[in-house]
Amino acid sequence: MELTIYTDQYYQLIENYKLTEEQLNFTGAPTECIELSKKDTDRCSILAIEQEQLVTFFVLHRNEGVKDYSQNNKAILLRAFSTDARHQGQGYAKKSLEQLPQFVKNEFSNVDEIVLAVNVANSAAQSLYKKSGFIDEGVRTMGKKGELIVMSYYL
Repeated sequence: MELTIYTDQYYQLIENYKLTEEQLNFTGAPTECIELSKKDTDRCSILAIEQEQLVTFFVLHRNEGVKDYSQNNKAILLRAFSTDARHQGQGYAKKSLEQLPQFVKNEFSNVDEIVLAVNVANSAAQSLYKKSGFIDEGVRTMGKKGELIVMSYYL
């Protein structure tokens, strides 16, 4: 599996990406995220591709995007993290998160912290993030869909 920055050559993969209604309660649709990334250069859409299939998608958001969750100006926000519904339970999300620190170091050399906010109701995601090295330091904030737990991974 390889993490890669989105370019228009991958648009067909984005169009074919499937999320359930339950997943959409906690994350953004990749097509919408791509459009936001095109308008905001601080947003970078990332694809996890396995054997020419898009299995996991997320956005890395710098500068203003991370300010609601961290005072660290060298932090980057992981947002809109999802796995295609047809590929859930196959370890792709875990593999993506394992590769994420090195990917961030390679692509965003000034970043020293990865921050995310996960809904308190999304216990499966919380567990995955903790197993992947993200730390819950007790910070909570309100999001559009309820209370969020802010977690950090220090590079």
